[in-house]
Amino acid sequence: MSYDLSGSGITGPEVHRNPSVPTLYKMALVEKGCSLADTGALIAYSGAKTGRSPKDKRVVKEPANQENIWWGSINMPIPQDGFEINRKTALDYLCARPQVFCIDGFAGWDPRYRKKIRIVCERAYHALFMHNMLIRPTPEELKDFGDPDWVIYNSGRLEADPNTPGVDTKTSVNVNFAAQEMVILGSEYAGEMKKGVFTVLNYILPAQSVLSMHCSANEGTKGDVALFFGLSGTGKTTLSADPKRRLIGDDEHGWSDAGVFNFEGGCYAKTICLSAESEPQIWEAIRFGSILENVVCDEANGAVDYDDGSITENTRTSYPVEYIPNVKIPCVGGHPENIVLLTCDAFGVLPPVSRLTPAQAMYHFISGYTAKVAGTEVGVTEPEATFSACFGAAFLVWHPTVYAELLKKKMQQHQSKVWLINTGWSGGAHGVGSRMKLSYTRAIVDAVLDGSLDNATWAKDEVFGLEVPTKVPGVPDKVLMPRNTWSDKAAYDQTAKKLAALFNKNFEKFADKASAEILAAAPRTAALAGAPQG
Repeated sequence: MSYDLSGSGITGPEVHRNPSVPTLYKMALVEKGCSLADTGALIAYSGAKTGRSPKDKRVVKEPANQENIWWGSINMPIPQDGFEINRKTALDYLCARPQVFCIDGFAGWDPRYRKKIRIVCERAYHALFMHNMLIRPTPEELKDFGDPDWVIYNSGRLEADPNTPGVDTKTSVNVNFAAQEMVILGSEYAGEMKKGVFTVLNYILPAQSVLSMHCSANEGTKGDVALFFGLSGTGKTTLSADPKRRLIGDDEHGWSDAGVFNFEGGCYAKTICLSAESEPQIWEAIRFGSILENVVCDEANGAVDYDDGSITENTRTSYPVEYIPNVKIPCVGGHPENIVLLTCDAFGVLPPVSRLTPAQAMYHFISGYTAKVAGTEVGVTEPEATFSACFGAAFLVWHPTVYAELLKKKMQQHQSKVWLINTGWSGGAHGVGSRMKLSYTRAIVDAVLDGSLDNATWAKDEVFGLEVPTKVPGVPDKVLMPRNTWSDKAAYDQTAKKLAALFNKNFEKFADKASAEILAAAPRTAALAGAPQG
């Protein structure tokens, strides 16, 4: 029996509400390009868009929100009439389909802050994706679901009209906080829906004194919770997937007065170069009910070549969170004892581990630093600094200092310790030094989480002002102070000052709203690197 979606503006098509996974498989496999992997996972393709389109995201600007939103390249405005045109275009398209899918689910494992989310889409692949990523209601909860708090209309196969007010390309992703609606045109990339929900929570929750965070979280046997922030390539997934600890979630969390809670019912992990040895938990999760997105496979036998990035380097898998064997259900935990900010510093300057003061924690949280190797030309080895505010700038709605002040308040209230861990280069920048051994980083994380560093002796990095332990079990003492690992000490000093200047330059755009305390935590470009190392 078709579900009645007239209340959400959909009339005409047959509506499949929260169909079973086998049903979604059956309907997806009729779609062009969908197939089965040899593991039983559904293989799907997102068309021309194989990643999010952050430059095409628009937020409806209205009197109620215009003073709250961090307007600029992250949150670009669209006028109300432009949104209404896009909304009508999306609904007309969906109403003209022979069938559509309605996925009703929850965002947020804490019932006090949970939001009811409705997805309306035409592709079974998209429906299965959000079935995985939202928290799945019980049959009783689904029966009593009622009206949703938010509706996402996904008409991604239909291009936007660039002549629409506020639209300048054929892709348009619109968020309307007053109407509590989101519209997607011109992109079939499933991640737009997931991150759209995250963007919504990033606006709603801070106003309720809940810190929304782009991070992973796990819990030890004694109930101690740890958070891991980090941009792509820093090791966030690898280091938080600890068989000795229970996973709370891998990507999006809130921190309320009761503790930490996951926003999602699933995981969305990268699969490029995936192997059973490198990521055993993800590898085992790719089975019936999972989605493999934009991967290359052998049509004859369904074998996936995870090393093939010819379609995109952003190959992904989506699966329910309970596919991880050591997951904690419900996905909630207490207040974090330790907060880890991960960076991959290709300049080889930052210590492998340092303890941060509250001001430094806010400064580095707002900075959201990592570094990558620049370019692909032979001989070009100069690292490229990357900054993403709060380790998730693309999904922020308030100014980054709002999230940083909430972080400060909560970490001080609950005496959380904050650490900066560098998984990048040692002994020189990329091209001279070498990547930090994973065994060293794991030993550092273990020492952070088991309290081994609580009574450490500390030295100080004079440029960044960081407190660095002089000893960590399982890590050579020399590695702990980066300058000691460089054969050319003058080159280290010069590179350290260069990186400090990049930090300061990046922070200029936040300076007008940052407190004096945060500004005082900036690195000192005039300081001499290589002072006595304790």
